Amino acid sequence: MPDIASGATSGPAIIDDGLIALDADLGADKESVIAALASRLAAAGRATDAAALTAAALDREAKSATGLPGGIAIPHCRADAVATASLGFARLSPKVDFGAPDGPADLVFLIAAPEGAGAEHMKLLSSLARALVRPDFVGSLRDAATPADVIALVEGVLPKPAPATTAAPAAESAPATPAPEPTPAAERTIVAVTACPTGIAHTYMAADALKAAGERAGVTVRVETQGSSGSTPLPASVIAGADAVIFATDVGVKNRERFAGKPVVASGVKRAINEPDVMVAEAMRAAKDPSAGTVDAAAVAAAADEPSAGEVGWGTRLRQILLTGVSYMIPFVAAGGLLIALGFLLGGYEITEPAADIVVGNSLTDLPDGGLTTYLGAVLFQLGSLAFSFLVPALAGFIAFAIADRPGLAPGFTAGAVAVFVGAGFIGGLVGGLIAGFAALWVGRIPVPVWARGLMPVVIIPLFATLIVGALMFLVLGKPLAAITTGLTNWLNGLSGSSVVILGVILGLMMCFDLGGPVNKAAYAFAVAGLDVSNNASLQIMAAVMAAGMVPPLAMALSSTLRPGIYSTAERENGKAAWLLGASFISEGAIPFAAADPLRVIPSMMAGGAVTGAIVMATGTTLSAPHGGIFVFFAIGNLLWFLVALAAGTVVGALCVTLAKEVHRPAHLRSSDTAAQPAVA
Repeated sequence: MPDIASGATSGPAIIDDGLIALDADLGADKESVIAALASRLAAAGRATDAAALTAAALDREAKSATGLPGGIAIPHCRADAVATASLGFARLSPKVDFGAPDGPADLVFLIAAPEGAGAEHMKLLSSLARALVRPDFVGSLRDAATPADVIALVEGVLPKPAPATTAAPAAESAPATPAPEPTPAAERTIVAVTACPTGIAHTYMAADALKAAGERAGVTVRVETQGSSGSTPLPASVIAGADAVIFATDVGVKNRERFAGKPVVASGVKRAINEPDVMVAEAMRAAKDPSAGTVDAAAVAAAADEPSAGEVGWGTRLRQILLTGVSYMIPFVAAGGLLIALGFLLGGYEITEPAADIVVGNSLTDLPDGGLTTYLGAVLFQLGSLAFSFLVPALAGFIAFAIADRPGLAPGFTAGAVAVFVGAGFIGGLVGGLIAGFAALWVGRIPVPVWARGLMPVVIIPLFATLIVGALMFLVLGKPLAAITTGLTNWLNGLSGSSVVILGVILGLMMCFDLGGPVNKAAYAFAVAGLDVSNNASLQIMAAVMAAGMVPPLAMALSSTLRPGIYSTAERENGKAAWLLGASFISEGAIPFAAADPLRVIPSMMAGGAVTGAIVMATGTTLSAPHGGIFVFFAIGNLLWFLVALAAGTVVGALCVTLAKEVHRPAHLRSSDTAAQPAVA
């Protein structure tokens, strides 16, 4: 007989007595609460590794807080460490802050799904999430006297399994698209799409919140949930008859072009949970406003709509735009830089000048002086140089893409190419990308006849935006930007003595300030944009940036190894992984530590990074590869001093953070670390 709590014909119930804690003190922060609930799941055999489950839930938490209005929190994740879909529940006393806008939470569900969870499990978990928007269900949870009461409430909101028939499996695996209900002509209709990164909870809660808000406003709201339990696309007839569309998503909308021409309101998924009535009202106002932003086939309006949704301001938006450009630029940097470094390893530095002639004029039957090794080195060098030549165009192109979507790509890449042509370099790419993006956005807002709308994203916008940015770069901005770039290069080449050391300190501080964030990326982009094998100053800057960026994960790994008692179970596990992350130059390996204790971790890492940057610059250490950590040792000039600088910064950072934590140990370790200890065993 099917188990109602599991929603399947076999397997354990999704929740049982051992996974429930009523009126419990599980620690002073959300990390402690999540670790305690994860330990319960591991002790019950539902997870193979409590630390891994905790880390996965906290990683999801870092993307956006899971606290909801009304004292509720739903930390959730999918992870390989989860053996079977499960719920851990805690009614907390005292409450703990999970980032909700109205204060801390006393009701916490840890929703854990296996990485390959089937549709049935995901439907069960999403059903619970949807119930949490119902005041009666939440009130009953607060009144529950025993774990059995909680289990009964959970079972009451889970879908009952379909009767066992031969046709049932096919119906479950391929649900038919329901026919749309007829809508009276005078009734106003909104269509919506909800989606969150994990697709377990917020996706479905936002959908139900919007539907309920529509009922209160007398508006029909039809929602397409693009979540993990599957999605039934809205019928084309429903979309065509809608007055407006709401996008409440933290990820891209699938098949967004279906909504072309509809007035749109866009935001993150949590806003639809917190302010559903406001979003419905905004959508109805947009439906009546001829000048409201609409969805076009290329999603040009998306960039303009997001800030107006109240989710982010233009300061944050500008940072996101620049980081998008840098993120898309990095693969060109990594591929090109490593190929150049490998070319030097095989052919020596003498291949720099005649590399193109060697590659074009020779073959495996007519090798140059130096034989096959020199020829292959020249080929790798030329490939790397060609990949590196896309650095500035890619930066500018994807900055424009972040502003105006696909129509911004052509003018953005062109702006980057012009920046290289006029000698404006990296700075010119930044400026040109911004101009190209906003030019494309402005051209896209020009009203055109219906027959011309199809030409806008592929012809009209790229043509006129390219003309605007090209004219500005050539006629107005080219020489000033080139002068700034040349002046900066000359200043760097002229540094000596204490000035070099100060620059190393500054670069080290920047690399360790936000561990992969905007400041870190700015320092890294500054280094790779100026990387030139013929320029010793640029090679020293690259070495300082990479060495300093390796310090935070290595320092946290060292500290958590030497003094494990001042770290939680999850942090100790993260510390083991941080050794390899740091050695590979992945600064983000220290983020879990910084997120849990920023006031102690970040200043300590900055101290270590400053020491490393100073030593690298003072000793003239160079690096001709932009990535790879210790695995590109062959590209490091003065390798011994590079290792000394890295070791010194690591030790300084580890000592600083250890002393800071020893002086005042974090509260969650004083009160609840013991709850996580069984998971280690």
